[in-house]
Amino acid sequence: MSVLPKLPAAKEKRVLQALPSVLGPRWTERALQLMQGSHGRMVAQIPRILSDAGQHAELRTMLERSIREHFATSEMLAWLCSERDGWSELITPDLLGAIFATLEREQHNTPGRGSKLHRALVADRQLRGDIFKKADVAIARDAVRRLQLSPLFDELTKRSLLARIVKVYPELESMITGAQPREKTVPLIVSWSSLEKRKIEYEELVKVKILGNSKEIALARSYGDLSENFEFKAAKQMQSVLMRRKAELEQMLHNARGTSFENVDTSRVSIGTIVTLRSVGTSHEETYTILGAWDGDPDRHIISYQTAIGQALLGRKLGETVSLNTDHGVAQFMIVSIQPAPPDEAAPVPTLPRESPVEAAIAE
Repeated sequence: MSVLPKLPAAKEKRVLQALPSVLGPRWTERALQLMQGSHGRMVAQIPRILSDAGQHAELRTMLERSIREHFATSEMLAWLCSERDGWSELITPDLLGAIFATLEREQHNTPGRGSKLHRALVADRQLRGDIFKKADVAIARDAVRRLQLSPLFDELTKRSLLARIVKVYPELESMITGAQPREKTVPLIVSWSSLEKRKIEYEELVKVKILGNSKEIALARSYGDLSENFEFKAAKQMQSVLMRRKAELEQMLHNARGTSFENVDTSRVSIGTIVTLRSVGTSHEETYTILGAWDGDPDRHIISYQTAIGQALLGRKLGETVSLNTDHGVAQFMIVSIQPAPPDEAAPVPTLPRESPVEAAIAE
């Protein structure tokens, strides 16, 4: 089977079509395995062959399980998104959860490399609407929260992704604009260095970007005839984006709790620990440093405690076995070491100006 990806498309298709008669009843199981380890072209061909052989129900069952247990590959999910008209029963918020889990694995294994799945989620505006069109608003609200905290996307991309969900659920708009009354929220545990970066971003937004945008609006207004004034419309649109970001940052800073991760509890996996895992099947070891909500750095195996891996590990003790999603499906790992993160992983407490506008904006 390893020779298949090296064949031209036409020959690959003929070989796949011949396999049911060669393998007999074993073909269905083998075809599903091939989907999980193949390139995009083969992932697209195998479902057609299975359907032609009357195995559509088996394929649907496998896809449902791979979505539910988060072991679907990036190629499989990208194919499903592009062919969703024929699989509408699978286009649910569970699919979005599987996409997030897969993209997090990709970011950890190949940081900085974009994928077809990432592009599909960002570029296909209708996909987000299809995912949520039959979902309960509570599920959509949870998805909005996860998306807001996700390290997978830059802020403008997040806004685009969130906008489609809000189009289906207008009542969630306040979660993005920050206009909702303050409710009891769980504090965000963050490092001092990442908190400082957010505060610097806020000050630049208020002192530079919003101020500059106000000047652009005033200048564009001076041109007259606002109905045909492209510069004025563009500046007003940017003002809306900047003000939403300002409200979002104020909410984030209000919830943030800075820490240097000192005196961390190593009797169990905690925020501020380095965890070494050993694969039960292969004895291969992986090490993760679990830090604050804004501290992800895949190149250094540093992950936020809010990621899927972080959440699966928190609270676990030495010697416990935990199930984690990998590129090859769900695998079992034993916790073989829990150590405190070294001092260089945490920045010192920052010193901000006494009259910082940040402190005034987020003060109770």
